[in-house]
Amino acid sequence: MRRTDIIGDDGRWTGLSLDVRSRRRPDLCLFTAGRRLLLSRRSRPVLLATVEEDHCGVEFRRTDAHRSPIPPLRADTARALAGHPDRWAHLFARHLLDSPDGPLHDGRWLLSPESPLLRWNHGRLPEAEYWSSMLVEGHPDGYIDWFVHSGSWEILPLRPLPDAADGRVKAYRKQAREGTLAPVLLWWVSGLDCHLILDGHARLAASITESTAPPILQLHRTAPDDEVAAGTEQAVRAYETELDRFAALRALHGPTIPDGATLAGPPLAHRLRELHTAQRPTWAWPLPGGETEWHRIARETRADQ
Repeated sequence: MRRTDIIGDDGRWTGLSLDVRSRRRPDLCLFTAGRRLLLSRRSRPVLLATVEEDHCGVEFRRTDAHRSPIPPLRADTARALAGHPDRWAHLFARHLLDSPDGPLHDGRWLLSPESPLLRWNHGRLPEAEYWSSMLVEGHPDGYIDWFVHSGSWEILPLRPLPDAADGRVKAYRKQAREGTLAPVLLWWVSGLDCHLILDGHARLAASITESTAPPILQLHRTAPDDEVAAGTEQAVRAYETELDRFAALRALHGPTIPDGATLAGPPLAHRLRELHTAQRPTWAWPLPGGETEWHRIARETRADQ
């Protein structure tokens, strides 16, 4: 995996680009069969979902098979990395690559703290109320409401959040107050139109209990190599065309006309950065056996629960 830090126009770190090779299918894999989805961890069903025919929502069933791809984080590590989302991103990237329970596969990805969730609280609700409202409830069964919450970036925990009396939540509440809480790791899944919590269920519960905004690192797919190459070539051509236009104006009107680099440069930089950071749909693999197999897995899951 090749890692590249993404720097914004203001010189601030905004994300970590991951270029993953030689991993054709992940261990935490999303399968599809018609309107039905299966999230599977090494052949164990984690989440079964059915998109409604009118596309107003998704019915789902969670199992207890989710395992975090991030090992338990020590308090001294949290203190050492506090306030450094870039260092957290590099640490999480290493664990995601090494873990047998992660979603990474061949292609480009982005780990970024700039989730729309942090900008979505237009009603200026108290943090506890806002983050609670973004959670998709239900265990084992639940419903993702696309009609009411379309594009609102909801969060679907892959296991129930622990309550405030849980020992881990109590410990993380202290870190939340101190500002040393590790980020909650979210995976944007376009087929569900929501985030899945890969790691940090107890940390999110602690933030909600403390009514503070949790630190977040969001993982999503970005453009593949061929799209980046084609987009880069197109953006450079547009930049050169603009410089040629300004050169012609300077030849006609003299040096009072700028050379164009100041005006054309920022859009070029923005476009090149966007090529490496913009979201792309989540990959899903065809489920062997199709809907018949999905229904078989669903029956077995219900029997086990």
